Amino acid sequence: MTKFSDLALDPRVLKAVQEAGYESPTPIQAQAIPHALEGKDVLGIAQTGTGKTASFTLPMITLLGKGRARARMPRSLVLAPTRELAAQVAENFDTYAKHTKLTKALLIGGVSFGEQDKLIDRGVDVLIATPGRLLDHFERGKLLLQGVQIMVVDEADRMLDMGFIPDIERIFSLTPFTRQTFFYSATMAPEIERITNTFLQNAVKIEVARQNSTSATIEQKLIAVTPSRKDRSAADKRQVLRELIRAEGAQCTNAIIFCNRKIEVDVVVKSLKAHGFNAGAIHGDLDQRQRMATLDGFREGSLQLLVASDVAARGLDVPSVSHVFNFDVPTHPEDYVHRIGRTGRAGRKGKAFTLATPADEKYVTAIETLVGQAIPKDEAPAEAAAPAPAPRAEPAPDQPAAEPRSRSRSRRKSDRSEPQNEAPTPALQAPAQSNGPVVGLGDHVPEFLLRSFALPPRDDADQD
Repeated sequence: MTKFSDLALDPRVLKAVQEAGYESPTPIQAQAIPHALEGKDVLGIAQTGTGKTASFTLPMITLLGKGRARARMPRSLVLAPTRELAAQVAENFDTYAKHTKLTKALLIGGVSFGEQDKLIDRGVDVLIATPGRLLDHFERGKLLLQGVQIMVVDEADRMLDMGFIPDIERIFSLTPFTRQTFFYSATMAPEIERITNTFLQNAVKIEVARQNSTSATIEQKLIAVTPSRKDRSAADKRQVLRELIRAEGAQCTNAIIFCNRKIEVDVVVKSLKAHGFNAGAIHGDLDQRQRMATLDGFREGSLQLLVASDVAARGLDVPSVSHVFNFDVPTHPEDYVHRIGRTGRAGRKGKAFTLATPADEKYVTAIETLVGQAIPKDEAPAEAAAPAPAPRAEPAPDQPAAEPRSRSRSRRKSDRSEPQNEAPTPALQAPAQSNGPVVGLGDHVPEFLLRSFALPPRDDADQD
C-alpha cells in the first residue's frame, strides 16, 4: 500500500499530513500527486469525498517551496465556483502549509475589498478565488497574473458549465502559457472535457472511478410523493420530509436538505422550525458572514439540519453527514451525484432520500441514465403517505347547516317572491323521529328562521 512518505512530498508537508491524522493517500491522491510533482498538467476525475482537494494542494505546496512572491503577483491560482468551496480550499492550505512560510489570500464576495487588497499588496504564494471577485480586483488594477506558475480549476464541470466559460477563458488568457494546470471534478461530461482540452497541454487523465458514478457506501431511496391536490405539492412534500426525518430517528444525526430554488429553501426552513426541528438555511442571497456562521454551526453539531441550494452541493466537506434529502429532484443530473456525495464520505455509510412527484419523472430518468442504475424506490412513511384532508367544520347544535353558495338566480328570485307572512314550509318542520332526536334542523330549528321579514325591492341594475 502506498504511503504519503513514498510520494516525494516536502518533509514539512509530510509532517503536517501526519499531524492531521492521515497515513495513506486515497487513490486519486496516490495517482495524481506524482504526475503533479513532475510538472505535468492533470485532469482528475473522482467521486466526491475522495480527497481531490489534497491531491492538488499537497504537490502545490511542495512545488512552491522555493521562490518568493512579489507584490500583486501571486505564484499560483485556485479557482472555485462558490465562496464556501473557496474557503474550504483555503482551510486545507492552512492545514498542510502550516510548517512552511507560504502565504495565501482568499478573494470571495461578501468580504471587504480593502482587506483583500492589503494581502495582495504584500505578495501571496497562493491566491484562492471565485472568478467574479478575481476579475473585480484585476479590473481595479490591484492584481497581475503574469507570475502564475500553477493554476487549479476545482469542480471544473461546474466552472465551465452554467455560464462560467467566458470568465474562465479570460482568466486563462491573463496567465502565462507556460503555467502548470490542474482540472478536478467528480463529473466530466464529454462536451465539457473537450473544452478542457483547450486549456490543458498533454494532460494526464486520472479517473479513479467511473465517471458520474455514486459511492457504494450511500444507500439511495426514491420516495414517490403523490400530491393530494396540484396546489399542495410542496406542502405534501414538506410533510413527507418531516416524517422521513422522524422515521430515521437517532440514525439521522445531521442532514443536508437540498432545494432547487432559494425561495424554497426559506420556506422549508420555516416549516421545519415551526415543527420543532433544529434547522438553518444557506443559499446565495444570504450575507457571507451568515452563510459561514450557519455552515460552522452545522460542522460543529449545534445545527442538525442544513437546508441548502446547490451552493452547498459542490465540494463542501463535512465528513460526518449521515443523511441527504433531495426535497426537489435536481434538474441537472450531475447535481444529483454531487448532492448525495455530501454523505457517505471517506468510507463512511450514508443515506440519500429523493422526494419525487409524478412531474419529476423525466428528471429521475435522466439521473438514472447518468449514474447507470435505477434508484431503489420506497414508499413514504405511513403517517405522510395520505395527507389527511382538512376537517370540515360541523354546525353547532343550535345553528343551521350552511347552504351551498352556488344557488341559481332563479332560486333566489323565487325565494324573494314567497308570501311574507307564510308559515314555515314543511321542509323545515320536525320530521317524524324513529331513532332519537335530530341534531341540527328539525327539533332544534332556531327561532330566527321561523320569523318573516320583507326584502327591499331590487332594481334591474342590481340584477345585472
